Amino acid sequence: MHLKLFVLSASSVMLWLAPLTALDKRLDVHKALQGVSLTAAIACAVTAGNIAREQAEQNDIEKIKTRAITADVVDEIATSAYVSQQQRQQEAEQILATDERIDEQDAELNSIKESLELLLNQTYSDSGSLAVVNLSPRQREQIELILQFHAKGISGKNKILKEVWGVSAGSSQAYRNAKAEYEYLMPFIKEEEGGG
Repeated sequence: MHLKLFVLSASSVMLWLAPLTALDKRLDVHKALQGVSLTAAIACAVTAGNIAREQAEQNDIEKIKTRAITADVVDEIATSAYVSQQQRQQEAEQILATDERIDEQDAELNSIKESLELLLNQTYSDSGSLAVVNLSPRQREQIELILQFHAKGISGKNKILKEVWGVSAGSSQAYRNAKAEYEYLMPFIKEEEGGG
């Protein structure tokens, strides 16, 4: 393409200069040859200009293609980085969720440990009655609520568990914990009812 452009440009210059220098001015056809040469020079120049314009357009198209490829690569890298970030975030959330489950299990173990400690601390006084001094304020409140429900005529274990602990009958860990605590408090409740 460049060679064709160069040849046409050189030809147009040669055809324009040739009649001025090479042709003898004494010939009768001098003016006609000069006109034909000038017309050919103009045609070569126009063709060379068209080729130059086409080549400029092709260069612009190549630049646009290069920009599009670059933008596509940048977009692909950004998408890959975003996906990688999302994967890292999901992995972090899974690790945190595992930590939360471990915390829940620790809290459950602590609750069981407290219940066992209270059970071990359960002692009888000299008169044979259970000592209530080892009960926590929360457990005393629960005993009071249970006594109030018994006074109202509500004595079903599941109803009391639902009202006092807020758990429904089932196999959940919260229900099992509430049931164990209720059974632990039952001797104290019976003593309160018997003494009251």
